[in-house]
Amino acid sequence: MSKEIILEFSDNTIIPILFGEYNRHLSYLEKRLDIEISDRGNILRISGKIEDVTKAQMVLQALHTHLLKDGMQNVTRADIDAELRFLSSDDDDSNQDASTQKKNIKHKRRPDSDNGNEPHGVIKTKNKTIVPLSPNQQQYIELIRNNDMVFGLGPAGTGKTYLSVAIGVDMYLKGDVERLVFCRPAVEAGENLGFLPGDMKEKIDPYLRPIYDALQDMLPWDFLMKKMECGEIEIAPLAFMRGRTLAHSFVILDEAQNATPMQMKMFLTRMGEASHMVITGDASQSDLPHNMTSGLNEALKILKGVEGIGFIKFTDKDVIRHSLVRKIILAYDKFNNSKNKSNK
Repeated sequence: MSKEIILEFSDNTIIPILFGEYNRHLSYLEKRLDIEISDRGNILRISGKIEDVTKAQMVLQALHTHLLKDGMQNVTRADIDAELRFLSSDDDDSNQDASTQKKNIKHKRRPDSDNGNEPHGVIKTKNKTIVPLSPNQQQYIELIRNNDMVFGLGPAGTGKTYLSVAIGVDMYLKGDVERLVFCRPAVEAGENLGFLPGDMKEKIDPYLRPIYDALQDMLPWDFLMKKMECGEIEIAPLAFMRGRTLAHSFVILDEAQNATPMQMKMFLTRMGEASHMVITGDASQSDLPHNMTSGLNEALKILKGVEGIGFIKFTDKDVIRHSLVRKIILAYDKFNNSKNKSNK
């Protein structure tokens, strides 16, 4: 069933940002929702299926509110995709009674500012302000802030590492922790790179590059270098954690699926007073030898139900990279599932 609505925006100054250069944001919404949008100044005419027109209206009104009240400086395709994810999450609750569904929608909508205060779920760093782009990302942020240890699991591109680094930086800048410690298992991704040249730092840096990239995105280069030199920000291979006690620190173990059971136990028991730990990984991308158990999978079985530890599993719906990444993940999952069935 078709529907047509007229949408008018009061503040003309933000229309170019909301609609995008040459109306590219409107064109993107048309493509995503299979609708038609025509504009005349600050007035839009949206036509298409009822549910799609309603979604477009809610997305545009939400982004308009973010621009007016929440300090958003720009609108990107990622912001449009984020609003659509939150709406899709609301639709998943449609089988619940009206009162329960209403509560979930309020909880799952992208964070808005409350009476001029900082929006719930927003992470502030020196270089940028970061907001969750899916309901699971929002829950992930809340879990990390409310638990001393959190396991973030799921496919590539869901923001597991980036968000955990952002929260660590935020806590460090606020003085909630004294140090940031980031580590990864130094395991080659299916390749034999041979002997790498240089000193120890030059040898291990390639394995830790994703963490450097995230930190450089959030902190000025000179500030980051200064804090790394004095040891307040540390990036190191997992093997270097043995024998240490990490107190008053925010600690992240990235690519945890490549940790052995012994390494995982060693890492988890490094936790000291007033520290927070986040363990991220994707069980489907382990680079360990086929006959070796992943320490991440073992830890999930052992620690299930332990009070004070939070767990969250991201899905392909949370992928925030290029839209093809989600399709690639789904294609591999389908292939592996059919392969497993044929082997039974």
